[in-house]
Amino acid sequence: MSKTVLIVVDLQMDYFQGGKYELEGAEAVVAKAATLLKSFRAKGLPVVHVRHEFPTSDAPFFAPDSAGAKAHPSVQELEGEPVVLKHQINSFRDTDLKGILDELDVDSVLICGAMSHMCIDAVTRAANDFGYNCAVAHDACATLGLEFNGVAVPASQVHAAFMAALGFAYANVASTDELLNELIY
Repeated sequence: MSKTVLIVVDLQMDYFQGGKYELEGAEAVVAKAATLLKSFRAKGLPVVHVRHEFPTSDAPFFAPDSAGAKAHPSVQELEGEPVVLKHQINSFRDTDLKGILDELDVDSVLICGAMSHMCIDAVTRAANDFGYNCAVAHDACATLGLEFNGVAVPASQVHAAFMAALGFAYANVASTDELLNELIY
């Protein structure tokens, strides 16, 4: 029987208004992530929280023990829900995430969080490489605008490009509502 885990990635205060690295549409995204979290908890399905901290206090954001490194209040972990602390973009790298997923005996992951073009991309591709069935709630992921070779790329296009790439070969990329309707448990 299939079993799905929700992985909430880096929805931390520095990504929100007043934080050190504000993402576009972060409040709408965290509301969708909170909907996923509430549904998983109500169904008794497992949840894993991932938090990023840079290793030193002179970090550009997510400095250790800072207010900006704390989880957004609407997606904070409950007692007993695992929290993975990472220092890399990929949530599996140098962490116990794989061991936690093995212990939970899951074969499917539903991913949400930030940033679409970095940590969401990396964790989804790695989870797929480990053999998990992957889903990404595109409306529960946030990013920001980027610049490449003198071209400004709006956040909506950055997000769309990465969701399209993940949806092509790595994951079922769909809305929060669609994924909750399809949920395997």
